[in-house]
Amino acid sequence: MSDLSIPPLAELRKRRSAKWRTFPDDVLPLPVAEMDFPLAHPVAEALREAVDRSDTGYAAPTGDLADAVSGYARRAWDWAIDPGQVRTVADVGIGMVEILRRVVGPGDRVVVSPPVYEPFAWWIGEVGAQVVEAPLAGGPGAWRLDLDALERAFAGHATAYLLCNPHNPVGLVHRREDLVALAELADRYGVHVLSDEIHAPLVLPGATFVPFLSVSAEARRWGFSFLSASKGWNLAGLKAAAVVTADPAPKRYVDRLSPHSLYRTGHLGVIATVAAFTEGGPWLAGVVAALDRNRTLLGELLAQSLPGARYGRPEAGFLAWIDFRALGWGDDPAARILTAARVALNSGHRYGPTGTGFARLNFGCAPETLTEAITRIAASPLRPPPRAGPRHAGDPPDHPRRATARTPTAPIWSPGARRESSTTYAPERHITGWQPLPTASPAEERASGHRRGEFPARRRGRSQRRTGHRVCGPDAEAL
Repeated sequence: MSDLSIPPLAELRKRRSAKWRTFPDDVLPLPVAEMDFPLAHPVAEALREAVDRSDTGYAAPTGDLADAVSGYARRAWDWAIDPGQVRTVADVGIGMVEILRRVVGPGDRVVVSPPVYEPFAWWIGEVGAQVVEAPLAGGPGAWRLDLDALERAFAGHATAYLLCNPHNPVGLVHRREDLVALAELADRYGVHVLSDEIHAPLVLPGATFVPFLSVSAEARRWGFSFLSASKGWNLAGLKAAAVVTADPAPKRYVDRLSPHSLYRTGHLGVIATVAAFTEGGPWLAGVVAALDRNRTLLGELLAQSLPGARYGRPEAGFLAWIDFRALGWGDDPAARILTAARVALNSGHRYGPTGTGFARLNFGCAPETLTEAITRIAASPLRPPPRAGPRHAGDPPDHPRRATARTPTAPIWSPGARRESSTTYAPERHITGWQPLPTASPAEERASGHRRGEFPARRRGRSQRRTGHRVCGPDAEAL
């Protein structure tokens, strides 16, 4: 078997990770963001050597991971990272939550751009803050940051913005000019930008990844980057990631992380990450080529077998965002597909209300598995959901236009989420016992202009007076 030959399904089902232990064996599991490729040889060899020498203790406080991250960023993206501004954490999610704890307080407003990675809302709820939406503009194949919506959200007293770069689930690689404009807005309104860049190594041909911290001084002043080898080299279970800063102001927040954060990181995760970033380039290039072929194959399969489904080719990663609304399969087509076709996808509504009628599919698999999945879906006895309300003359019997009976779905965003308006969410159950963590001294705050939960006083103008909350998003003026 070559380095990139995917084992047959019978072998894959022997794996014990979430992707292969969640569903029965008659289901093709294409939701969890794990790829089916075998481990890169340098990574497997590094792990094997560690086990052979019984080297399974705590991660050591060395600069190995910081050096590996900075070296990879320089080679891959021409981005100069100071290893002294790289902090090891267990994973990207933990890193983002811990930084959120230090830059926001309970009830603060944190902005996201749905459809977006579902755990963003969980993490915001975990720190007792509110989720505020500034949805992406465009649609399949033409997604962009909606800078007008972002400005409305930031002007509404937002404290932080969670950027997904590249953007999961739509596969958008953000343009440099959009990131520059985002940084300018962050600087104008004093909003911290936490950039999840976990899918960056998997940018596909035709797109160029731009690290947020590389675009301007404003981005560096307000930004944090979160990097990991977990998606690019399939290492999510080994637990190692990095928080990167490029300015003294955000670094002060990182310096307040618990000194025990290193020991919560997986020692084997650090070993695997260093091997991936330093020696895993040829393997990654093969994976990117295979994913490029698979995204093309998926488009062909959908055009042939499900022409009503809309699909925009992702620019990064191995996740496809598919619009099933024209097929009349209800608000949660993934649930219907699982029942009728025995193919597991992610439900689109979990990525925000704009994901209703969509589903996310993982194409980091063998072409044969991808073909089988679409063949099953196309051949399954799916029908539009039952319709409530009166029929209109001329409607065919299965017309979905007035199908007001909603397919039962899980709560949007996170369990316990409470919808306050069309674009603002807050958890019903705030974290109790929240205590402010150590903050900067008054002299530090005056020097940086940063205050927990506030924008810098020197930036506050007439348009930023606290005159009440303003709903953000494309429908804000109509509410």
